[in-house]
Amino acid sequence: MRKQIRDEVISITPVDAIERDDIYRCLAWIDSGTDLCRVAKPATPPMHLVSYVVVVDDGHILLVDHRNAQLWLPPGGHVEPGEHPRVTVDRELEEELGFVASHPIEPPLFVTITTTVGLTAGHTDVSLWYVVRASRHHSFKFDEAEEGEFRDARWFPFDEVPLERTDPHMKRFLTKLENNKLLAS
Repeated sequence: MRKQIRDEVISITPVDAIERDDIYRCLAWIDSGTDLCRVAKPATPPMHLVSYVVVVDDGHILLVDHRNAQLWLPPGGHVEPGEHPRVTVDRELEEELGFVASHPIEPPLFVTITTTVGLTAGHTDVSLWYVVRASRHHSFKFDEAEEGEFRDARWFPFDEVPLERTDPHMKRFLTKLENNKLLAS
C-alpha cells in the first residue's frame, strides 16, 4: 500500500513552491517507513494521512462546519491502515454525506501538510485533496445530531468561501482548481 500512496503523491503537479515542498516532505515521510495511518485517536502517530473529499459543482464547493476543527472544511477522513486513499474517499462520501460518486475517483489534485487546530489540535494531517463532481441540487444527508461530527453542510461559490474560517490552504486549492477548469465545473 505504501507504494500506491506514494504513487498518489507523485501524480500531483504542484501549483506553487509550497506544494512542491509539501510533496517532497510527504515523499520523504512515506519513504521513512513510519506508520502513515492513524491507529489511535486523536493523534497516534502524530502525523497521519487524510483524504479530503472536495465536492464541486459549477464554481461551487460543498463544505461542512466541522465541530472538532471549528472550521468549514471539505468532508473527508483518516485513511485506515491497509486502505487506499481513494477507498477512503468512497467510504467517507457514504458515511458523511450519504451518497456514492457518479464517477471513478481520480488521483488527488492537491496535497498539504498541516498542523491541526480545534479541540484536538497539535497533530499533523497529510491531506490528499480529491475532487468529486456532484450536483449542488442533490440532497446530501449528514449527521445533524448534537453529538454529530458536523454542525452544518453548505455549498459556497468559490469566491464566497469563508477563508478566515477554513483550511489554511483553501485559497491555494481553489486557485489550482479554477486553473483546472475541467475539474471546477
